[in-house]
Amino acid sequence: MSIAKTYNPKEAEEKWYSYWMENGFFRSTPDEREPYTIVMPPPNVTGVLHMGHMLNNTIQDVLIRRARMQGKNACWVPGTDHASIATEAKVVAMLKEQGIDKKSITREEFLKYAWEWKEKYGGIILKQLEKLGASCDWDRTKFTMDPDLSEAVIDTFIKFYKEGYIYRGVRMVNWDPQGKTALSDEEVIRKEVNQKLYYIRYQIKDSDEYVTIATTRPETIMADTAICINPNDTRYSHLQGRTALVPLINREIPIITDEYVEMEFGTGCLKVTPAHDLNDYELGQKHNLEVIDILDDDGTLNEKAQILVGEDRFIARKKVAKMLEEAGQIDKIEDYKSQVGFSERTDAAIEPKLSMQWFCKMDQLAKPALEYVEDGTIKLIPEKFFASYKHWMENVKDWCISRQLWWGQRIPAWYNDRNEWVVAKTEAEAVAEFESLGKSTNGIRQEDDVLDTWFSSGLWPMSVFDGVRHPDNAEFNYYYPTNDLVTAPEILFFWVARMIIMGHDYTQKPPFRNVYLTGIVRDKLGRKMSKSLGNSPDPIELMEQYGTDGVRVGMLLSSPAGNDLMFDVSYCEQGRNFANKIWNAFRLVKGWETVDQPATDAQKTAATWFENRFNQAVADIDEHFANYRLSDALMSTYKLIWDDFCAWYLELVKPAYQAPIETETLETVKTFFEKVLALAHPFMPFLTEELWHDELFGAREKGDCAIVATYPITQPFDEQIIKEFEVVQQVISEVRSIRNTKGISPKVALPLAINATVIDFKKYQESIIKLANIAELTFVSEKVHGAVSFLAGKDECYVALESNIDVAAEKERITKEIAYLKGFLASVEKKLSNERFVQNAKPEIVQNEQNKKADAEAKIAILEESLRSLG
Repeated sequence: MSIAKTYNPKEAEEKWYSYWMENGFFRSTPDEREPYTIVMPPPNVTGVLHMGHMLNNTIQDVLIRRARMQGKNACWVPGTDHASIATEAKVVAMLKEQGIDKKSITREEFLKYAWEWKEKYGGIILKQLEKLGASCDWDRTKFTMDPDLSEAVIDTFIKFYKEGYIYRGVRMVNWDPQGKTALSDEEVIRKEVNQKLYYIRYQIKDSDEYVTIATTRPETIMADTAICINPNDTRYSHLQGRTALVPLINREIPIITDEYVEMEFGTGCLKVTPAHDLNDYELGQKHNLEVIDILDDDGTLNEKAQILVGEDRFIARKKVAKMLEEAGQIDKIEDYKSQVGFSERTDAAIEPKLSMQWFCKMDQLAKPALEYVEDGTIKLIPEKFFASYKHWMENVKDWCISRQLWWGQRIPAWYNDRNEWVVAKTEAEAVAEFESLGKSTNGIRQEDDVLDTWFSSGLWPMSVFDGVRHPDNAEFNYYYPTNDLVTAPEILFFWVARMIIMGHDYTQKPPFRNVYLTGIVRDKLGRKMSKSLGNSPDPIELMEQYGTDGVRVGMLLSSPAGNDLMFDVSYCEQGRNFANKIWNAFRLVKGWETVDQPATDAQKTAATWFENRFNQAVADIDEHFANYRLSDALMSTYKLIWDDFCAWYLELVKPAYQAPIETETLETVKTFFEKVLALAHPFMPFLTEELWHDELFGAREKGDCAIVATYPITQPFDEQIIKEFEVVQQVISEVRSIRNTKGISPKVALPLAINATVIDFKKYQESIIKLANIAELTFVSEKVHGAVSFLAGKDECYVALESNIDVAAEKERITKEIAYLKGFLASVEKKLSNERFVQNAKPEIVQNEQNKKADAEAKIAILEESLRSLG
């Protein structure tokens, strides 16, 4: 049966993905094999596939497919994260479109809508990953709010509480006025913002004197409870112990002293607003200042502000500034740039806010998580991320784990009518706990807040195998610790560190051995890809246009670990061209007729070379994988197939036009083709599976598929054979180059003479004649006058062109080349004559320069001889 002229990716992708699924190739259950486990970083249930997901999941699929082919029990666990803030925002927006205000319905009604939304839209990204070829064990798909995973989260909260790690208290937190919830420090994105700096006059009581204070937030002056000056600042020493009046509302506030104030910064005076600034709060605690919170949870001014009640904070800023100007209490206004925190989820400007929250103590929990990375038990790839990981872990702050939301795992704390509280799994257990403490059991109600999403995903490598609730279960003990985690550097602390912390606390083991940190996908201008910039292509459309294998190759060709990808669609085009190259090579082989004869000596020599070259490439590829250089592993595979297999080996053994090929040689070609398909399969699963089942290879038994073919293993190889053939390739390439530079048709056969002193060219004679189109190949022991000469390795070769060239033009070309080489030689000699360079440079660098000198001198000698031979 003939093979289609062009590869149809869409047809192959639909056919083989269904086939793999139906035959259970992705399924994993514990057995006697070595396990290889990856847990997918669960994308948000609100998410759709973007370029970052494409990269991350392609890398995971390459690793899992290779492990499966190596005979390991490969288990890739997929799933999604409930993403409290993002999902709640989506559901609130959906309800708003239906004319329903969240405040008007009960928690139970809201959660009913949320679950309906999740069931309808929550699995989109996982279906899209199937299009990518992701060979996950879909039967194991998990969701962070599945009943068993939620129970594990609640159990962990209770465990940490009993161990003394979790506490409740009023602390200054990052408040998201749009999401109306607290955030951890890691969920705040710092951005440089253009602002105004307002210099405001505060009148000293019973005086015409005033002090000027600079602030970017005039809307908070109504929450001021002191003015602070440095006790050593002589400009203001006469004001110590006095009081000032807050502009616009004339409330009296004390003037206090503290060395915290920098005399050189601004005016040297600081307005202290304990409710709306972390540093001011700590200063207020120290000096026992009143705390006046003038902002409601939605960022509007409340009654304590006395003026502009109900106004949004940013509108209030402009109005207060105008009122101050009208009252003559503004000295000046300057443009000012400063860092402002924004919510990672809603992009709202963060408000520092005093709030009663639940916290997790991190100092003791973090120590083992740092030790694992320091002693190499867990490897961060690339290592450059260790410094920032170490800094974060050594300076870790307590983690605010409560969120003022309804979507998520509800904190298992219970309150009575006196607002006393206990931690318990159920209401019945809470009642019993209150009774045991001799406290009221009236009006029992559960905490409204839910846990931070990262608290649940921190358990992910354990909870997907039910290792939190049932640590002795067989699956958990077989698959855990997992092998490789592939994720983005920006969640190294959000997620990776917390998985290590929780994994150690439960098991005294790390949750994984290697953390492969991908780069950010950027456009060719270096900008991060985003919908708002309009510079991010739709991954699904890319796969439709270039084929999934083409896009996978394109992504990986440009993705060294930890370094950002400068992605361009041309990489996908290169990937598609690679797929077409393999397809066309297969069509070529399949079109050969056979004759029942043994292979020729030249064909056997070519096979010996390619086998050694293949084994050398496998060793290189294995080393790249061992060091997580997946981009390099792909490039080595690419060059082996495109250059060595297609451009050289197949050309060496290809029969003459319409002539048959020896049966023995075709069988060898088929064997090699199977090997290169197996090597390419992790990167290009669909194309390789399609060709694997072609009739060229005969009838396949059930289960004989590329997805479970034996991955090539490193075999010994003879470097001498490979180096010898590199010289042969050089001979062929040089002859082709001579034709090209001199405008001689490729069809014109040329004579070639070789002065062979190092390599036995006779065993490659047929190959050279065939691929270089040589009329006659002779071996000489002296120079051939009147011929163009070149060096191949250390052997001199001569091509007599006679009437095929323009002698004058050739003389001019050679003269220019000699001049260039003499200039190059002079620069090398200058470097070697520099004693400081020779003494201080590494011996191998000096030797390299000496080799350059010898090579240039040899080439000049040959060119001068060629010039003399031309008269």
